Amino acid sequence: MKTKKSYGETNDLNLKTLVALSRCFQSVRKREMKTIKGAGLTVAQFGVLEILYHKGDLRIREIIEGTLSTGGNMTVVIENLEKIGFVSRYPDPKDGRASLIQITDKGRALMNRTFGGHVENIGEIFAVLDAQEKQELILLLKKLGTGT
Repeated sequence: MKTKKSYGETNDLNLKTLVALSRCFQSVRKREMKTIKGAGLTVAQFGVLEILYHKGDLRIREIIEGTLSTGGNMTVVIENLEKIGFVSRYPDPKDGRASLIQITDKGRALMNRTFGGHVENIGEIFAVLDAQEKQELILLLKKLGTGT
């Protein structure tokens, strides 16, 4: 029989917590993907369409900040969404060097068809928690994320 190696009580608990958090995230992401894949999109593409759908026309930098993505990846994502007709770009009237990205009628129609199902799916994922537990989880995740 193999004996489990211990790194000390605190370290073992830290490692166990990290594994549980990672498995939880993977499980939630997999279930969240149901509606995103159903729309024929990647997570990044859905994120771009979602932010434009709710916030209106934005610069790429604002999309990156709002979707927590990286700059290099975002350019490719937007170019691919442009190719399939879900977004378009036009010069920013306040800064001719910059472009604004806007969701097209085709992109808006897709979001109109899919976003309600996405919200419902998220509701099913988090239905195992009551409102108080969700609030506590938000606080704990923010605390863990900022390290304070």
